[in-house]
This record gives sequence, C-alpha cells and structure tokens, in this order.
Amino acid sequence: MARPARGLLALSALLLFSSIPFSLASPKKPASAARKEDIPFIRCQVCKKIAHQIYHQVEKKAVQIAPKKVSEFEIIEIAENVCNLKKQQADWILQIDIVEKGDKLELVEQGTEGQCNSECKTIERACQEVIGYADTDIAEFFFKTSPSVDLLVKFLCNDLSKACSVKPPPVPKDRIPGEPFLPKPSKDAEMEKILRSMEGMPGAPSMKMYSREELMNMNNFGDVEADEEEEDDDDGFPTKLGKVLKNTHPPEKDLKERIRQGITETGKHVKRHVNLVSQTIRKWWRGKQKISKPPRTGKSEL
Repeated sequence: MARPARGLLALSALLLFSSIPFSLASPKKPASAARKEDIPFIRCQVCKKIAHQIYHQVEKKAVQIAPKKVSEFEIIEIAENVCNLKKQQADWILQIDIVEKGDKLELVEQGTEGQCNSECKTIERACQEVIGYADTDIAEFFFKTSPSVDLLVKFLCNDLSKACSVKPPPVPKDRIPGEPFLPKPSKDAEMEKILRSMEGMPGAPSMKMYSREELMNMNNFGDVEADEEEEDDDDGFPTKLGKVLKNTHPPEKDLKERIRQGITETGKHVKRHVNLVSQTIRKWWRGKQKISKPPRTGKSEL
C-alpha cells in the first residue's frame, strides 16, 4: 500500500518541479524602481537602441535558421521580448549606463553587463513605453519590407511611436544623479544568462527564483541514490540540485558545466519518479479491469 502513496507523491513533486523552476541569480536585493521622471530625456535614444536591437536580433536569427526565412511570428517574439529584462532579447539593457552630460542624459554602452538598479529599470520602462502594443506592427513592417536599420529607426521612432519627433527637454539642474555603473561578476552574468535561456523551456514555464547561495545550500537536490524515505519528502526536489552543484564536482570545475550536470542528474531523478507513477497507474488500472469484468460462463444448454 505504501507504493501508490509514493507514486502520488512523486507525481505531485513532478508537477511542482515542472511549474517552479530555479534561478542561478545573485543574492536577492531590494528591487530598485524605475525613475519615471528621467524617461522623457532618454526616450528617443532608447527607441533607436530598440530598432538596432530588433534589426540585429532578426539578422542573427536568420543566420541560425538559414536557408529558411525568419517568420513574422519569430519577429513578433523578438519585438515582444526586447524590453523584458527576464528575457534574453533584453540583455542589451544591462550593458547601458545613463550618464549626465550638461543638461542632457546620454545612454553609454559599457561592453559588459552591470548590476540592474534604478537606471536599468528606467531604460526597461522607457523601452516598454516606446514599444507599447506595436510589436505586431513592427513585425509586419519588418517581414514585408526587409528594411535597413535606418529605415526601421525612422518607422519606429518617427512614424510609429513619435519618440524622436520632439526634442528632449533639458535636464533640471537639481536632478539627483543616478547610481554609478557597477559591472556584474562574469560568473553571475553567465548564470543569469543560463536562467533566461531556460525561461521558455517546456516544463519550466515560470521559474521560482533562487539565489546561487540558496542553491549551494540545498543539500540533496539531484541525489538519485536517495532512499525511499527521502523520496516521500515533498520539498526534496529543490535541495537535490544544490548537492550536485556543491559536492559532485571539484571547486575548480567550470560552474556552467556543474549547473548542466546538476540539471541532468535532476532529470534522471524526475524520470525515475515518472516511471514509478506510470507503473503504479498501470497496476491500478489492470486491477480495476479485473474487478469490472463479468465472470465467464459456459454456453447455455440446448
């Protein structure tokens, strides 16, 4: 009787695992809010960055899928995600610093990802205001005309959003300067890219965010040799990957490889649970069929 219970627990754990992914981000910090008052000063610059990003990301996609043509749907996906910091298409935002120059604000590319504080959120917010609900219009224009980057800038920033149709106002003299650009440690940037790349994976639609330290302290995530008592523990799934990351490999091994290994081991663990649930359901169904079948009777005598 214990086996079906374990099967149901395994199924529950599997469903939980498939809907609560993990994060390899840096330790959580209080979220910095966007400075909405700065948006009018950077709106046109942000719009031009968006147009360049959409153009180059579609170009990159075309190289990846050649000789096929990039579909309108794929262009919509790029335009839809280019202003969402949770998506890979918005990685460009993390590399920009807002710099005060006289009575202007300038977007300066740093060539590396920085910590996402209020300036990062301000650029994201400005980007979202420029795009609005125009992602389908942008995709349709791009798909039908195959424009140059300059033509796309004109369409998006002058014709569609009007972001560059008006000269930005001068920055007030009493404006409080933004925070300095702080480069993000390369390991943290790499781990966050892995997370964003997993965002749309089947079975991992809305990942719960764990910090790197939280993962490392999860003592038995991915331990496929765990005994059956541990299998019945419904919070065992998140702790197993931490053990794989922490103990399976020597410290000097590349962290990215350790993460992949942890995911692989966890996948094996999940697969074993799925097989167990499948066997339990089959046995239950066969038993039900035997009970429901009427007993055989001989032919009636003539």
